[in-house]
Amino acid sequence: MLVSWEWLSDYVDLTVDHDEMATRWALTGLNHESTELIEGVPVIDLEVTSNRGDCLGHIGIAREAAVLLSQTLRIPQPNPSESGSAVSEQLRITNQFPEGCPRYIGRLIRGVNVGPSPEWLQKRLRAIGVKSINNVVDATNYVMFECGQPLHAFDFAQIRGGHIIVRRAEPKETFVAIDHKTYSLDQDMVVIADSERPVALGGVMGGVDSEVTEQTVDVLLEAADFVPMAIRRTARKLKLHSPASHRYERRVDAEQLEWASKRCCELILKLAGGTLQLGSVDTGRPGRSVPEITLREERIAKVLGIEVPWTTSVDILKRLGCSVVQSESSGTAAVLPPSYRMDLTREIDLIEEVARIYGYDKIPEDAVVPMVASARRPKDTMMQTVRNVCCGFGFSEAMTPSLISKSPASSISPWTEIAPLATVVPLLEGASQLRRSLVPSLIGSRLHNQQQSNKDVHLFETSNVYLPVTAGLPKEQFHLGVLGGVDLREVVGLFEEVIGRVCGWDLFEKQIQKEVVSWPFLQAESGVQWTLDGHALAWAGIVSRSIADGMKLDAAVGVGELNLDRLLTRAREVPRLQGIVPFPAVDRDLNLIVDEPLRWLELEQAVRHAAGPLCVGIAFQEVYRDTKKDGEGKKRILFSLQLQSATETLTSSQADEVIQQVVSRCKEQFGASLLA
Repeated sequence: MLVSWEWLSDYVDLTVDHDEMATRWALTGLNHESTELIEGVPVIDLEVTSNRGDCLGHIGIAREAAVLLSQTLRIPQPNPSESGSAVSEQLRITNQFPEGCPRYIGRLIRGVNVGPSPEWLQKRLRAIGVKSINNVVDATNYVMFECGQPLHAFDFAQIRGGHIIVRRAEPKETFVAIDHKTYSLDQDMVVIADSERPVALGGVMGGVDSEVTEQTVDVLLEAADFVPMAIRRTARKLKLHSPASHRYERRVDAEQLEWASKRCCELILKLAGGTLQLGSVDTGRPGRSVPEITLREERIAKVLGIEVPWTTSVDILKRLGCSVVQSESSGTAAVLPPSYRMDLTREIDLIEEVARIYGYDKIPEDAVVPMVASARRPKDTMMQTVRNVCCGFGFSEAMTPSLISKSPASSISPWTEIAPLATVVPLLEGASQLRRSLVPSLIGSRLHNQQQSNKDVHLFETSNVYLPVTAGLPKEQFHLGVLGGVDLREVVGLFEEVIGRVCGWDLFEKQIQKEVVSWPFLQAESGVQWTLDGHALAWAGIVSRSIADGMKLDAAVGVGELNLDRLLTRAREVPRLQGIVPFPAVDRDLNLIVDEPLRWLELEQAVRHAAGPLCVGIAFQEVYRDTKKDGEGKKRILFSLQLQSATETLTSSQADEVIQQVVSRCKEQFGASLLA
């Protein structure tokens, strides 16, 4: 931000020289880049951080100077005279895109005499590197660099139908800007159009067809508030940056639209003559509401490590433009920041303001800042276990955005059937949906690795998913998402290990049910779901062929998701040790002939129930088919049982009794026969 010392003195008495002032600005957050003498006037280059859009104008910088020098700020109060007909009878403005442009104000000046600007105006603009165009355009630029509010002047004779329409760009629509280049637009861009074609790219640049020239007689003046994200995305996509887009990207003060519009009209009347028509056309809504912030005196001392007198803190905030109401009980105050300080939203922001104006140099290097060790939350303990297990299984942690694009993978939504919430303006190109599952994001990461020839990648992510509800904000759930290889046992084993370590193996065996599920986004007969208290806890399966082909994955992948919020409700914060049994275990292998449709999950549950407490392990070995010996529709399942008692050494007869119970249960329930 280039600041003319001469221009700045219009708003505040500068009682120190420019070098001293630059040093004070630097010590309070406006870094001093350089100072140059241009036509005998000091011009100071200040670095303005992205959260201080209020300092992108001379008045904003003057406001900081007035606070630091304890001087009074002088802001002009424009009062341009109006006559003629009402603007509403001569101009129509229709806002069809309020999500991108919340407010649009139009004023009309007839009979202007467009020509060169006076020398004083040209000199001020030259000082800050702005080329003089003519007296009308220079007036709009002057007000923008004065208060930070961009404005645009149209040749009203070129506005066809006398109708301004604020709308989305149409598909494949093109626009010729005042730099005489043609740009291709998309539907997320804000267009200012007349009844036939675009005349400006909202918040970025005007059009060549409606620019103000020496032939212009009537001027339409635009003052608008555009959404920062829409402007930032448009400027980056078109690689078309301007002083206006720079300010809109950092958000302008919607409360000063009226002031800026009147101020510019007053200058145009003074420089180019003409008649300002009565009133204006305002399509927008009032400015944004600013929440009140509670400030505590004790909190200032705790954060800064020094005692700042309470009256001094309150005085600093008042000088910064805040409305401060102190409570009857001393030590707290309700603070309402001014509309131009949109960066002040929390108590810590106010404390930072107190510190920078009071002076960082007054805080000694050895100031004692009370530090309190924070206790680990149950969630922290659980997350350490989750990450340890995932890394131990050979999975790498991924971090992906919460927004995803429409793709075959976006149909993966086991937690809800309601359509995902979509953003009006995508934060990332094409990414417009809030994800309902972590799996689509992990598939996208898998695809990226595949394109980089890193094919055997196993990923996990812990993050929120956003489940839409019929009304209000979406329900946020904290999940563990996993993507492995074609062997689903990797994912299943990982989830069972996580659940067992976090909640205890006794809960896993007694209270968590496991069942087969069939969802269209999974391969047939691959889906499995764990439930706790009747609610879904986790799921796993192989991604369907249609999704794998649609995403161009080179192989099938096993995926799954675990609801960590639900798991946390049963988490054991303190691990419980399990004593080592001193008695030996007995291993027995069983080979059963069963019907083809029988799943291992059903057989395992029956075996575990029949074996009772002496069964400490069941391990699947293999499936084998011999239709000549066993007949059609039969298969052999080989598995191992591990039996052990915590109180004695098992005898062969005891082990045989358990095995007999298992064989009998399987024969009774599934018609299974033991292979001799």
